[in-house]
Amino acid sequence: MKTIAAVSLAGGQGKTTTCYFLAKMLSQTGKKVLAIDCDPQANLTFFLKHEVEVNEPTLLEVLTGTVEIEDGIYPTEHENLFLIPADKGLAKVSEYLSSSGTGALILQIRLQAIAELFDYVIIDVQPTRSQICLSAVGAADHVLIPAESATKGVNSLLDTQEFLLVQAKILAFRGKILGIVPFRDRWVGRTQTLESRENIEAMKEMAGGVLVLPSIRESEKFKQATRKGVLLSDLESSELEYPFEQIMKLLGGNIKEQIVSAPVLV
Repeated sequence: MKTIAAVSLAGGQGKTTTCYFLAKMLSQTGKKVLAIDCDPQANLTFFLKHEVEVNEPTLLEVLTGTVEIEDGIYPTEHENLFLIPADKGLAKVSEYLSSSGTGALILQIRLQAIAELFDYVIIDVQPTRSQICLSAVGAADHVLIPAESATKGVNSLLDTQEFLLVQAKILAFRGKILGIVPFRDRWVGRTQTLESRENIEAMKEMAGGVLVLPSIRESEKFKQATRKGVLLSDLESSELEYPFEQIMKLLGGNIKEQIVSAPVLV
């Protein structure tokens, strides 16, 4: 089982978009995929059309050990794709995690019980330096850093790199950075805007040896696909799936030759 977390320390960077399409596309290859919504805003839960019922276990109960992890997993309308949902109540878990003494390891520990049930775990991470974020990063074998192709995205990338470096130095993050994913790359016809081009070039300069993956283009098709619960190819926009196809190739290939561990970041 490979665990992949989408991490960015700012909102609007494309984490949920990345998680949704990556999880759905992996599941359509026949792989068993578990999506985990690690954000109290619960956008991934919404995208996967899961409505949390009253007294229904969510990630909150899984992390606190109130229920076994199996009791917090739900099927989605997509074959082979399952979900541990979140709701606003997830914010309450921070106190538990901070007082447990092993907060950064708790999600990793919970996932050990289902390691034989899934091929991939995809984690949508809260965009703050919260205890929830620490626990998600601690559970990740691989991290993707989505970053908007704008000044805010470049700043978010810098903050996220520094955060992961600190976590790696204290051994709270022992995974690898799979790559940086430029998000909302703007094009006018066949011409990339100057802002997007300059910001993506800045990301490459900051990457420190980490792959800068193909960008996620700005398109209304993404909103249409998530609203309908379909893939971009179902909307005859398969060319927009290229970034996720490349991530899937990395996950299925010889990853050790293609990624850089967090401690080498500068």
